[in-house]
Amino acid sequence: MSQDERWLDYAWSFVRPELPPPPAEVLEIGCGQYGGLVPALLRDGYAATGVDPEAPAGPDYWQAEFEGYDPQRPLDAVVASTSLHHVADLGLVLDRLAAALRPAGTVVVIEWAGESFDEATARWCFDRLPAAVPQDEHSWLAARRDAWLASGERWPRFHAGWRAAEGLHAGEDVVRGLDARFARRSCGYGPYFFPDLAGTTDADEQSAIDAGQIQPTGIRWTGFRR
Repeated sequence: MSQDERWLDYAWSFVRPELPPPPAEVLEIGCGQYGGLVPALLRDGYAATGVDPEAPAGPDYWQAEFEGYDPQRPLDAVVASTSLHHVADLGLVLDRLAAALRPAGTVVVIEWAGESFDEATARWCFDRLPAAVPQDEHSWLAARRDAWLASGERWPRFHAGWRAAEGLHAGEDVVRGLDARFARRSCGYGPYFFPDLAGTTDADEQSAIDAGQIQPTGIRWTGFRR
C-alpha cells in the first residue's frame, strides 16, 4: 500500500462517520492530483466534488483554488484534509467555507499542527524513514531531513524558517479560525506522520505520543454552521 493510500484510508475512517447520510452534497477542499476522498464519497453514494488546482480532470472535480469556486447550491458538508494550513488567506477561505454551507451544514477538518513539530518529534520521524522511496511518492519528511542537515542550523531555527518561507499557518490558528465561525462538535490531537514512515502504524505513533516521546501534531476537528 502506498503512502497516499495509507493516509486516505486513515482519513476516511475519521471523515465518513462524521458526515450526514448520502446522498448529501459534499465538497472536498484540496483533493490533490489523485482525487483525495472524492472516489470514496462517490462510492458511498454522496454527491461529491473535489476542488484543487491539481485536481484530476472530470465532472467530479474543479481545477482551481477554493477561493475561486462558487458552488451552485448550499452544501451539506465540507471536508478539508491537510489543506487549510497551506492556503494564502486563512480567514478568507474559512469565511467562504461558511458561506458555502447550508445552515447546520457539517465541517470535517484534518490538519497539521506544524508548530508542535519539535526536534524530538522530527528525529523520531527521521529515524523511521524508509531506506528507499518510489520515485512517484513524494517524501516531504526526507526532504526536510536533508535540508536540515545541509543547513547546519539548530532544529527550531531551521523549522521556523521553513514554515515562514512556505507561508504555513499554525494548527492553533486553523483551530481558532474554525471555532470563531462554526460550532465545534469535537477537536482531538493525534498521529500524523505514520503513512510516510517504514513499519509504523497510527497506533505506533499514538503509543509514542502517549509515552511523551513525540508531540501529537495531527488535528481532527468537526463542527457545523451555526
